[in-house]
Amino acid sequence: MPFCEAVWKDNHPLFEATLALPFNQELAAGSLARERFRHYVIQDAHYLVAYGRALAVAAAKADSADEVVQFAAAAQEAVVEERKLHGGFMRDFGITPQEFADTPLSPACHHYTSFLLATAWSEPYPVALAGLLPCFWIYAEVGRAIHARSAAGNPYQAWIDTYAGEEFHAAVQGVLRTIDRVAAQESEGIRRRMREAYRYSAELEWMFWDGAYRLQGWAMRG
Repeated sequence: MPFCEAVWKDNHPLFEATLALPFNQELAAGSLARERFRHYVIQDAHYLVAYGRALAVAAAKADSADEVVQFAAAAQEAVVEERKLHGGFMRDFGITPQEFADTPLSPACHHYTSFLLATAWSEPYPVALAGLLPCFWIYAEVGRAIHARSAAGNPYQAWIDTYAGEEFHAAVQGVLRTIDRVAAQESEGIRRRMREAYRYSAELEWMFWDGAYRLQGWAMRG
């Protein structure tokens, strides 16, 4: 069984739990509270900068020119193109540049970005890729699942359409093919570390959405 198929199967209950989170259920219904979505947008914009950096490190470690291009382009997409979408949401939801700059990373966002950057820098290329995979793949599958049952007139339809779209899914399929190729050449010890990195990031995806719903912050900052 290819690596990606196996790791998805092993972690499918976690994906189902992520899809069942109140944030995603209410996002599909269009009933998610405005303040919860604002919290999510700010944290996700912070996250994307770190994710782009981690992708750039992975690109530098890539073992072929094609993969250098693949992950360097993904880093640009994370930092430039997706932040255009968030910029629109920030404008639409009344988030000023100053508010964004003054809002610290939430505990979940801080944990997730720290893990990705540490993994990208310190682990071998295959393990770094496995840690980066959940953000690609889980977002794509959550986007499709929500799109299939999104309420008419959903105020969050632009977000839903982005992650359910064919362009994003085509990019995800390219990443899956690369990771399957890389994993097939590695020892069982490296594949085990890849599975661990994937699981950890998938758990942090769950925590990120759960934290947004709970408006998670730092207890001692008021």
